[in-house]
Amino acid sequence: MAENLLYYGDNLDILRNYIKDETIDLIYLDPPFKSNKDYNVLFAEQNGNRSAAQIKAFEDTWEWNTIAAAAYQEIVEAGGRVSQAMQAFRTFLGESDMLAYLAMMAPRLVELHRVLKSTGSIYLHCDPTASHYLKMLMDAVFGPNNFRNEIVWHYRTGNIAKKQFQRKHDVLFLYSKTQNATFNPLEIKEYYVEVYGPMFKPSFKGRKHAKDKYGPYRISFVDDVWNISAVFTLSKEHLDYPTQKPEALLERVIKASSNEGDIILDPFCGCGTTIAVAQKLKRSWVGIDITHLAIALMKHRLEDMFGGQVNYKVVGEPISLPDAKTLAANDPYQFQWWALGLVGARPVEQKKGADKGINGRIYFHDEADSSKAKTKQIIISVKAGHVSVSHVRDLRGVIERENAEIGVLISMKNPTKPMRAEAASAGFYKSPWQEDNPYPRLQILTIEELLNGKRIDCPPLGQVNTTFKKASKVKETPAEQNDIDFE
Repeated sequence: MAENLLYYGDNLDILRNYIKDETIDLIYLDPPFKSNKDYNVLFAEQNGNRSAAQIKAFEDTWEWNTIAAAAYQEIVEAGGRVSQAMQAFRTFLGESDMLAYLAMMAPRLVELHRVLKSTGSIYLHCDPTASHYLKMLMDAVFGPNNFRNEIVWHYRTGNIAKKQFQRKHDVLFLYSKTQNATFNPLEIKEYYVEVYGPMFKPSFKGRKHAKDKYGPYRISFVDDVWNISAVFTLSKEHLDYPTQKPEALLERVIKASSNEGDIILDPFCGCGTTIAVAQKLKRSWVGIDITHLAIALMKHRLEDMFGGQVNYKVVGEPISLPDAKTLAANDPYQFQWWALGLVGARPVEQKKGADKGINGRIYFHDEADSSKAKTKQIIISVKAGHVSVSHVRDLRGVIERENAEIGVLISMKNPTKPMRAEAASAGFYKSPWQEDNPYPRLQILTIEELLNGKRIDCPPLGQVNTTFKKASKVKETPAEQNDIDFE
């Protein structure tokens, strides 16, 4: 199998610089929908309360500006059907925000067409906001003759619409690179409830027909309307990520259009459902995302699901002190998220001046009696520039204000002697986990130390950590497809 790769960065740059022609068997992309939303990752506190802290993972807001105009000009000057489509969009839409969104999507779709094998397929996931424009753009890139299906993903949610019919579906456009694309017809159990009348008796010779805990069912083939439950807050696989898609949806995509050992690409990887399912189904994968927050979430998910048994390489993350300094200079927030990821911390508010001295938190339970477990925390402060003893004093004040067990200052620069002395004066946290060996209550770690493998001196996080909601561990044998379609 090919090497699994996780890229940090703009997917257009990654595609152009790292992904070779015709090397990918299947692409699934779930890009922002031009819905004018600011998606925020809202983490639930471990005591059950909803945290007010928000991380702006990405802004699904697009506007016509010089960057959009340059992207438009580049795609138009390249010529061909995509150029013609974009010029037609401009005539119809004008220099609008929607045109800016399409100018962002067009070059990425062109690159995705380039990297797809002749036997490959692509699933573009979208909603009604821009689906009609994206369909025309996909026709221009892949050719109308390579359009295969408009798949309707129907899901159930609890909201009530008062001025129109409830919106209960997304659309997936399926295109192939050529007429010779891989496709595996999928079978599915369709369940019937007795109150709906006589059970349909299948005429398919040799197919099983029986009852299970849901009642009667028949075996049929999957069509282009997919009834799959969305990921709700109480769902077993819910990871507190706002655009998370259900694993059952990706299982259908991957099983239908690839085989074991094939390479799956998701250029808008988010919390990593595509790569997790690809790994479970014994495919190789390539994931790309533009935030270190998403990369950290994917790492946690792979660790939780596969117990450290997944071999993959991360490309684009700092691996040396000069790399870290470059990231800090170019994008302080991304540097902060990356640094927090090194210690397994959860980021908090992004707004400048609103973090109250806290950039991240680690939650843990270390009581011997789990029934009496109290949620405890480690407060993290990240400093990319100048540091002094005042920063240590400030963090000590935050620890006391938040009633935290431990505080950690992550610094790009080495601590001074007064800083170390101030940290030492904060005392120790005595954990029930290891009462004879208390942990320093205030610790200073440099980026160089973290890159060399040093970690927070605290109860073993591999056993007591409750910071991130854990993904369910994958069994050795992937579970049977278990979608329930009520007709």
